[in-house]
Amino acid sequence: MKGQMALFENVKVQVEQPPPPTRVRVGKREARVPLYKKRREALEKLKALLAELEGKDVYIGWCAGSRGHFWLSNLKLERLQVEGISFGDKWPGVVVLRGRKEGSVRIFTDQVVNLRQQEYQGYTLWLLDFWNGFHEHPLDQWKPPGCESLHIVRFKD
Repeated sequence: MKGQMALFENVKVQVEQPPPPTRVRVGKREARVPLYKKRREALEKLKALLAELEGKDVYIGWCAGSRGHFWLSNLKLERLQVEGISFGDKWPGVVVLRGRKEGSVRIFTDQVVNLRQQEYQGYTLWLLDFWNGFHEHPLDQWKPPGCESLHIVRFKD
């Protein structure tokens, strides 16, 4: 698609279509959620955070509550190293956080929607939110809808 940028000048510019919103079914209705915009903003925040935390000790945690089969609490990644694995687009599809002794955490970025920060007296906690969709799970009808969070903790020195 081509567009003209000015009325009186003959300047042609290639115009791109914005990516369509993600379609999510809610019962008989359908909602359109702009996950690509939220993902882009969250990944910008995450990129800045990981650049700040690289080379430092961080702790990773995750808890799914009663619906999960495991709980990850305070996995220590010493001297954090960050790797991004791209699958053709400009945002990485997988972010790998590595520590010493082969410890690593892989973050799949396709459902990332937000990065929140909480300050406490002895540490800082970042919550990386992932979108789970609306409440429509035919196998597990009690699985809660909404977001799950990965906890990234940095203790103050």
